[in-house]
Amino acid sequence: LSKVLARAFFTDPVMNYMLPDDKARTKALPPMFATLTKNHFLSRGGSEVASRSGEIGAATLWDPPGQRKSTRWEELRMMPTLAWHFHSRAEQTKTLGKLMEEAHPEEPHWYLMVIGSDPSVRGAGFGQAVMHSRRGRCDGEHAPAYLEASEEALIPYYNRFGFEQIGEIRIPDGPTMIPMWRSPR
Repeated sequence: LSKVLARAFFTDPVMNYMLPDDKARTKALPPMFATLTKNHFLSRGGSEVASRSGEIGAATLWDPPGQRKSTRWEELRMMPTLAWHFHSRAEQTKTLGKLMEEAHPEEPHWYLMVIGSDPSVRGAGFGQAVMHSRRGRCDGEHAPAYLEASEEALIPYYNRFGFEQIGEIRIPDGPTMIPMWRSPR
């Protein structure tokens, strides 16, 4: 899962802003996704993968309603990995976190923090499979969903799943993220 997400996010505008050096990004992304998954998402039941013949093609990391924020214990477990790889970009990390938090809706919802498909299988339906799975769960629970698209080109993709743009998050000297909301059906 962490290797697939690392490959999926290698060219992502926000990840490029956070880690502009290709070598540093290549080294940082797998352990970053691994520590987030292991220490935050797995315990909440928010990790999903789509696979074929035993190979993961796409993955999502979701927070259930009311469980978005990491506990202090989770933060302590994740800190060594994140600090090691992002220490040179601490100010940017802090600014990004603050801006995302300010834009985040208060209403309880499923939060899609990460969705990514391996570039080698993009367009083969893996991303759609994980989106349809959680969309069905959101609708079954009558729960809304929220995400931040990392680039404008992704808006039509998320629109297909019922997400609508609700604003913009402008990162100083960085890309603009697009907050999107989906009401339950």
